[in-house]
Amino acid sequence: MRRFGILLGAVLAAPALAAELPGPVVDDDYMATPQTEVALGQLLFYDPILSGNRNIACASCHHPRFGTSDGLSLGLGEGGIGLGPERVLDPANTPEERIARNAPALWNLGATEFTVMFHDGRIEADPSRPGGLRTPMDEDMTRGFSGVLSAQSMFPVLSPDEMAGHYGENEVSKLVRSGKITGDGGAWDAISKRVAGIAEYRAMFDAAYPEIAQGRAIAFTDISNAIAAFIAFEWRSDDSAFDAYLRGEAALSAEAQAGLELFYGEAGCADCHAGAFQTDHGFHAMAVPQIGPGKKARFEDDFRDLGRARVTGHDEDRYRFRTPSLRNVALTAPYGHDGAFRDLAAFVASHAAGTGPEGYDRAQAVLPELPGETDWIVLDDPAQSGEIAAAYEGPGRALDAGEVAALVAFLDALTGETAAEGRLGVPEAVPSGLPVDK
Repeated sequence: MRRFGILLGAVLAAPALAAELPGPVVDDDYMATPQTEVALGQLLFYDPILSGNRNIACASCHHPRFGTSDGLSLGLGEGGIGLGPERVLDPANTPEERIARNAPALWNLGATEFTVMFHDGRIEADPSRPGGLRTPMDEDMTRGFSGVLSAQSMFPVLSPDEMAGHYGENEVSKLVRSGKITGDGGAWDAISKRVAGIAEYRAMFDAAYPEIAQGRAIAFTDISNAIAAFIAFEWRSDDSAFDAYLRGEAALSAEAQAGLELFYGEAGCADCHAGAFQTDHGFHAMAVPQIGPGKKARFEDDFRDLGRARVTGHDEDRYRFRTPSLRNVALTAPYGHDGAFRDLAAFVASHAAGTGPEGYDRAQAVLPELPGETDWIVLDDPAQSGEIAAAYEGPGRALDAGEVAALVAFLDALTGETAAEGRLGVPEAVPSGLPVDK
């Protein structure tokens, strides 16, 4: 009790902060994760059987070795070989372009406050919809997803550049190209039947879902629900130094404490990075330099990524992107919606000051070689880069080197003790017998 009082006194003695510190994370903040579902979801997450060409798993772009991301600014899905920054082109199947956005981290997505997914929020909870979700598929969206985490985890299997494969390469990519996604004979159904054809998976689905044991066919939503349960369980992270601080169990280092006071004080970080997971779940234009192909339809030749505006259609949402949680941020480089910064200190300085594309060091990008790729189109266009810079909505405060170092020390204090390994870890093998990325 005396130790707690000393620590609490230290917290209360700190300078007044512009933003209130969050309360500690508790079990009730998270969705339930039945262990039969979690065990099944772990194998599905690491199994390439869900991809069109049976060569890419969810873990290929969301691997614990890289903080549940892939260590790249913009990844290579179909047409890539290898893991993380060592991923290179498959000379026999060169990709058309890079994946347009940085692979987001998966930390704490099982917390019930996460109701919006992807950098642009194109999947979000909406109780007014029949399936409880708002997605790009609108009313064609299949019902049965347990929530937004389940729904978002399965959209990559429909992307030719991510998991489905290029047009005409396999039955899944052919169905995607023809627009046959849901229902009998659709792309999701084709993947479900692959999984159902493996005896070990069938037994695990029987154990996880009583209605399947009673004779119902394995549906695509069952696969995504199991993966969501695994993600929620595996990457719950609330055992960092900051969590211990909030619970009155330990003090932060002097530099991390100084960073906390800046973060929740005059630097203004907590205006957007609020709450227990350091996100307001909103959308803000932070003038991150645009690299890569941009997010666009295949018939478009515009390389800009307009962010949230592509979802809402509102001009005021141009260049706005979802505020990411900062839990374990020290593990998840590169940073920004397009991974423009490999160095956390450089990103913090640019983010706070709003320097945007001006003076951006292109060596900050981590990009596998892709001949003919147009990575710098927007950066080389003063008008387009100027639009990005003009949209900036951040604090607009230049930080000195000491302040940047203090903020980075605080961000380091958000790293969970068990984050890098996860709870279950990488399985030795998966029921399909396909290779597992280690």
